[in-house]
Amino acid sequence: MDREDHINRRAFLQLTSLAVGSGVLVSCSNLAPEAKVDQTNAAKTVQEFTLPPLGYAFNALEPYIDARTMELHHDKHHATYVKNLNAALKEVALQASSAEDVLRKLNDIPEAKRETVRNNAGGHVNHTMFWQIMRPGGKKEPQGELAEALKSTFGSIDEFKQKFNKVGAGRFGSGWVWLVMRKDGKLHLKSTPNQDSPILENEYPIMGNDVWEHAYYLKYQNKRADYLNAWWHVVNWDEVEKRYQQAKKQA
Repeated sequence: MDREDHINRRAFLQLTSLAVGSGVLVSCSNLAPEAKVDQTNAAKTVQEFTLPPLGYAFNALEPYIDARTMELHHDKHHATYVKNLNAALKEVALQASSAEDVLRKLNDIPEAKRETVRNNAGGHVNHTMFWQIMRPGGKKEPQGELAEALKSTFGSIDEFKQKFNKVGAGRFGSGWVWLVMRKDGKLHLKSTPNQDSPILENEYPIMGNDVWEHAYYLKYQNKRADYLNAWWHVVNWDEVEKRYQQAKKQA
């Protein structure tokens, strides 16, 4: 091979190397935006939650719960929990299929947003259940397996109601009173502060009554005990029975 051929061959190899290198650089630069998009999408894996419909008219539960209280409770208080929850989760990378799932994965949420998510996801979950377990003109007492379980655990349906009301009246400040099923399959009465859900303690909330003042103050003022007694007239025992059966499957 003469000197000229050697030089041409070397130049060709250098040009080829540069072309390949340029191709790699172009490929990398093309991949970079895609990687950024993937990261952005990963931070938005939780669905945007919406305010569920009440399912009945604001005045449907009168005279036990007045229309104005129901309107404010649903359209203002619950709506605010939904709005704040969506805002808090907007930049959080979390895989969750429901608001209940968000609560189960609370420790995966950055500490800076954890309390806000706890309060507002709890508020959304608790109130969604609350509207469902009330209805006008429902059964006066539970029946079937739920009734037998309540009698076995608490003595009688009346004793269950009395004990439930006592726990609700004893909650200092704002919160909820609950009938829950624990992991061992046993029924238990408890109260939680603020919007804390029993889900946070791996318990299934079968039914609960909201004892925040916004749930009753317009009609009952400071007479929480009167509100607790009146509430039994609007309990949707069919829905509570469904929740009891669901709890049994998860125990």
